[in-house]
Amino acid sequence: MISQFFVLSQRGDNIVFRDYRGEVAKGSAEIFFRKVKFWKEDGQEEAPPVFNVDGVNYFHVKVVGLLFVASTRVNVSPSLVLELLQRIARVIKDYLGVLSEDSLRKNFVLVYELLDEVIDFGYMQTTSTEVLKSYIFNEPIMVDAARLQPLHPAAIFMQGTKRMPGTAITKSVVANEPGGRKREEIFVDIIEKISVTFSSSGYILTSEIDGTIQMKSYLTGNPEIRLALNEDLSIGRGGESANDYRSSYGSGAVILDDCNFHESVRLDSFDMDRTLALVPPDGEFPVMNYRMTQEFKPPFHINCLIEEAGHLKGEVILKVRAEFPSNITANTVVLEMPLPKYTTRASFELEPGVTGQRTDFKGANKKLEWDLEKFVGGVEHTLRAKLTFSQDLHELWFNSANITKEAGPVSMTFTIPMYNVSRLQVKYLQIAKKSSSYNPYRWVRYVTQANSYVARI
Repeated sequence: MISQFFVLSQRGDNIVFRDYRGEVAKGSAEIFFRKVKFWKEDGQEEAPPVFNVDGVNYFHVKVVGLLFVASTRVNVSPSLVLELLQRIARVIKDYLGVLSEDSLRKNFVLVYELLDEVIDFGYMQTTSTEVLKSYIFNEPIMVDAARLQPLHPAAIFMQGTKRMPGTAITKSVVANEPGGRKREEIFVDIIEKISVTFSSSGYILTSEIDGTIQMKSYLTGNPEIRLALNEDLSIGRGGESANDYRSSYGSGAVILDDCNFHESVRLDSFDMDRTLALVPPDGEFPVMNYRMTQEFKPPFHINCLIEEAGHLKGEVILKVRAEFPSNITANTVVLEMPLPKYTTRASFELEPGVTGQRTDFKGANKKLEWDLEKFVGGVEHTLRAKLTFSQDLHELWFNSANITKEAGPVSMTFTIPMYNVSRLQVKYLQIAKKSSSYNPYRWVRYVTQANSYVARI
C-alpha cells in the first residue's frame, strides 16, 4: 500500500503528483528531492532506492533521467514497491510511446487516468497494458521523437542487413500511423548485463550474465508467435564445473544456470526444439529472463599500473583493449578509478591523434574519470595520468606499495550494440499468417551492457 506517487525531473520539478490516501504531507516531494540531492550519509554518492525520513518511507527508481517515487508510512515490501514503480514507467511508455518530461507534460490527462486505474486508494490493481485498454479512453498526444535525445545509444534494430533506428518503437500501443493505418511489426531485444571481476594479475575471479528477451508487439489481432532459440541451449549446469572454460566456451554450447518465462509463453515444444510459443500481449514485456555463470570471453581487458614517480608524485598507466570483432563498436564507455585520498592534482596524457575522449579528475571524491564516446573492436587505448600528492605526508611511509593500497579498483561501464557474450540467439521469429500477403516486419536487437565490470590493481 502506498500513500503518494510522483515523478520528478533531474532538476527536481514535480511533473506528476498523485495523493491516494492523504497520510503523508503535501511537501513530501520537496523533502525527498533535497534528501536525494544532498545525500551524504555513509559516504555514498547516491541515495539508496529506499530510505526513511521522519517516519515516511520513500521508494524510487530512475528511468531515462526521471525519478519515479512512492511514499508511505506503512511498512511494505521494498521489492514490491520498486517493481511497481518500474511497471508504472513501462505502462506509461507503452501508452505515450516516448517516456520523457515533455511527453508527460503534454499527456498529463492520460497519465493521471492511467494512475487512477493502476492504483486505487493506494492498492495496486493491474499493470497490464492490455487490460488497461478497456478502461483508458484518452488518446496520446505524440511527441516528435526526432527532437529527443535517443533513450539509448545502442538504439538500432536489425532485420538481416537492414537497419532501423530505435526511435521506430517510440510510438503508442493505442495510436495509429498517419492516415489511420497501423504498421504491422514486432520488436525483440536480447539485453545482457554482465558482471566481471578481474584480479590484479588479469585473471577472471567472477563472471555472470543477467539476460532478458524483451518483446514489443504492434501486431493486430494478436497472432501466435513462435520464437526459436539455439538448439544446443541447456538449462542447468548438469554437474559441470562453473569454471571449466574448455567444456563451456570452447564447445559452443549455451548453458544457462536458470531461467523463467512470461505467463503467456507456452513451453510445449521447448524441451524438444527450444521453441517458445506465445500470443504476445500489448506493450513491452519480458518473454524470458535468464542467468549464466558459464565462463565467457569478456568484451574488454583492463590493465592498470600505479606507482611512485618522484617526490610527492605518482603515475597511473591505464590500458583497455576491446576483445570483440572490429566490425562492432561500443558506445558511451566510461572508466573510473579512485585515487589515493592525498591526491591534489592530476594531469592527463592521451594517445596522439585520438578524438572523442575526455578525462577528468574529480577532486571532491578523488576519482579519475575517462570517457570514450566510441570504442572499436580489436583496438587498445592507453591513458597516462601524472599525480601530485599533498605536502602533509610526514606520517606516511610513502612508496608504491602504499599507493597501490590506496588506489582502485577500476570500474567500467559500456554499451555494445548488436553483440552478446552468451551467444544466445533468436534463430527465427515465426508469426501465424492471416493471409498469404500478411508479412509483418520483424526487428531483432542484441545489446550488451556492463552491470559490475571491475579490475583490481
